[in-house]
Amino acid sequence: MAPRPLDLAGVLIPTTTPFDPVTGDLDVVALRANVRRYMEEPVLGVVIGGSTGEAVLLDRTERTRALEAIREVVPEDRLLVAGTGAESTRQTLALTRDAAERGADAVLVQPPAFYRGAMRSDVLVRHYRAVADGSPVPVILYQVPLRFSTLELEAGVVGELSRHPNIVGIKDSRGDLDRLAAYLERAQDGFQVLVGSGSALYPSLELGAVGGILGVANVVPGWTGRLHAAFQAGDHPEAGRLQEAVTPLHNEIVGGLGVPGVKYALDLLGLQGGDPRAPLAPLDEKGRGRVEGVLRGAGLVE
Repeated sequence: MAPRPLDLAGVLIPTTTPFDPVTGDLDVVALRANVRRYMEEPVLGVVIGGSTGEAVLLDRTERTRALEAIREVVPEDRLLVAGTGAESTRQTLALTRDAAERGADAVLVQPPAFYRGAMRSDVLVRHYRAVADGSPVPVILYQVPLRFSTLELEAGVVGELSRHPNIVGIKDSRGDLDRLAAYLERAQDGFQVLVGSGSALYPSLELGAVGGILGVANVVPGWTGRLHAAFQAGDHPEAGRLQEAVTPLHNEIVGGLGVPGVKYALDLLGLQGGDPRAPLAPLDEKGRGRVEGVLRGAGLVE
């Protein structure tokens, strides 16, 4: 078996997708501005077209335009990962090849879930193997948060897929440490597990995860990046202190309010947030107050 070609140790930011407030079109200038800011922080890279990026609300052209725009501002020593999961194997492969052609270093692939009852373990294994066989870049499995319209990748399925040399890891966004531990136990050596919950980064690293793809890193990229670095350096008190600071931001903004909450937080922090794309609605007054309160409590705004 060929060696796994990609080191995922660190924090990746699943970027939001800014839209023009008048036309509703993808705002490439605003997206590039956010990513430039993120590249000043101690993070591994960015993910374009993930759940926080409203990927299911973007068309194929928008996904490729975003990748083309961002590749120019992500340095070669950082990673650019593209979300390419779709409901058919054919469409997933098409999006994956699009991403590779536009400079993505890897792809993040969520499971097909619309025909959930038909997605037996053998069907999922066949789907992911076909994607990995046809992908020019490494594949990262994506266990989507179970509150979304998705299905659960069983540990046995992940263990079997971890044997494929072009499937390099998984992002697990369930926030359940016992289930994450099951992935770690069943995976082959060299297969990398990333956590998707910002409230669980430190304990996940303790279990053996290599890093995270964290929605809250849009809001506090420096804190999350330094948390990972402190853990790697053996400075567990500092890692724990940063986890205590990050957890309420994840719980209130990402977990509690989702994409609209993250985007409003970015507006308050001087980045490009804006409204989500319909049918997602902007935060109401109560939601905006929640975001303002948690950012103020964290000392991020006055």
